[in-house]
Amino acid sequence: MTLSRRQMLCHTAGSLLAPALASTSPARAPAGEAVAQLPIVDTHQHLWDLEKVNPPWLKGASDTLRRRYTNAEYAVATRGLNVVKAVYMEVDVASDQHVAEAEHVIEICRSKQYPTVAAVIGGRPAAEGFDRYIARFRGNPYVKGVREVLHRAEAQAGYCLEPAYVRGIRLLGEAGLSFDLCMRAAELRDGIQLADRCPGTRFIVDHCGNADPQAFRKSSGNAQPSHDPDAWRRDMEQLAKRRTVICKISGIVARVPKNWTADDLAPIVNHCLDVFGPDRVVFGGDWPVCLMGASFQAWVQALRQIIASRPETEQRKLLHDNAVRFYEL
Repeated sequence: MTLSRRQMLCHTAGSLLAPALASTSPARAPAGEAVAQLPIVDTHQHLWDLEKVNPPWLKGASDTLRRRYTNAEYAVATRGLNVVKAVYMEVDVASDQHVAEAEHVIEICRSKQYPTVAAVIGGRPAAEGFDRYIARFRGNPYVKGVREVLHRAEAQAGYCLEPAYVRGIRLLGEAGLSFDLCMRAAELRDGIQLADRCPGTRFIVDHCGNADPQAFRKSSGNAQPSHDPDAWRRDMEQLAKRRTVICKISGIVARVPKNWTADDLAPIVNHCLDVFGPDRVVFGGDWPVCLMGASFQAWVQALRQIIASRPETEQRKLLHDNAVRFYEL
């Protein structure tokens, strides 16, 4: 998820439509209109049918999140945005529900009735029996990777560098699976070390490294940012130097302040795009967690505004092409 389970409890949205680009072609629609129609692969789609799974953190979550979110609601949330595919992202269920969650989403993917075509499933890489758990899904065409949320209260700094954890992450690489780095911004150096210790595993930095938009505001009022923005910039630059690491442009909208605009997100998005380059970035909606700050529509519109000056080919890579290649969709 975007925030720690407790942070999510306390954060509506609006944004401007993405401005049209100036150039036009006589053979097609104006560039701005064409960009607005670019297909989207959402690499961070959360779903929870409370009759199927029951994430324990939902008990203390806001009323916004403590309800059913399935592909039916997702279709409404993404209407008109040309979301053509989605990759399910695990929802931090209890360990004893990991298999049930994975089998449920595989069934959704197999049905081919929904945009959900692949999944990143939950797992505990340091747990005894993790090898057997992964073997269960090895070679499954719908399972692309694993995530364990590393900013849960019980996951302290350095947890992912313990020997058992490193072994589990290396096992993922051997199985052809990726690992999502969802960690506190102040602990990104742990992610750097983990990537170095597991060179055969592919990594995805979730939510722009969990950057806090408040940290980049010139005037943040009484709000206290959760991390040092300069340290975040340096750590993201170091992660980008690891060729096995890509960055997911997602999540940050869940933490926006009131009366936010795209300018509040632009420093984070642009730094990630600049250091990782056009070929190692993918888009993630983080719905429905994004609703803590904005609708899916508002997030996409703000992102389109931020990237409007970049070449259309780079925008297409971010929104669609890179995800298709990385996840083999």
